[in-house]
Amino acid sequence: MAEQQKLTVAPRKADTQSVVKRLQSELMTLMMSPTPGISAFPDADGNLLHWTATIVGPKDTPYADLNLKLSFEFPGNYPYAAPTVLFKTPIYHPNIDFSGRICLDILKDKWSAVYNVQTVLLSLQSLLGEPNNASPLNNEAAQLHQNDPEEYQRKVLARHQDIDE
Repeated sequence: MAEQQKLTVAPRKADTQSVVKRLQSELMTLMMSPTPGISAFPDADGNLLHWTATIVGPKDTPYADLNLKLSFEFPGNYPYAAPTVLFKTPIYHPNIDFSGRICLDILKDKWSAVYNVQTVLLSLQSLLGEPNNASPLNNEAAQLHQNDPEEYQRKVLARHQDIDE
């Protein structure tokens, strides 16, 4: 029995080490080749599995120049499973609920190990400008986005609150 326990513990440690290496690599890429409008760093507590990210709303959208904070929580089998990503900044959007949960296929069934923090952030930035009204988490926002863009813009700005670092 003790022999079996040793066999099950070792792969977990190896998996954790590979996750840490992958995340360190992603962090270096983000730092060395910054992409305008997105950033992400591990939380101040030093836990590499918990990150805070920022997206700047894309130009020519209701979110233009808004700073939006998100949290990333990486599973022990990352990148083979998607991170849990939540908006921390209050946001009004068809594909994001009031708890910050996101409806985006690459964070669910379309996840692939080739994706990384940067691709997730770029996809979310794109989603801000091009919501998927066919599968909304916020039905009211989807209706307004489609039928009353001015009211939608008003609600976006009313809901947004900058979250301090």
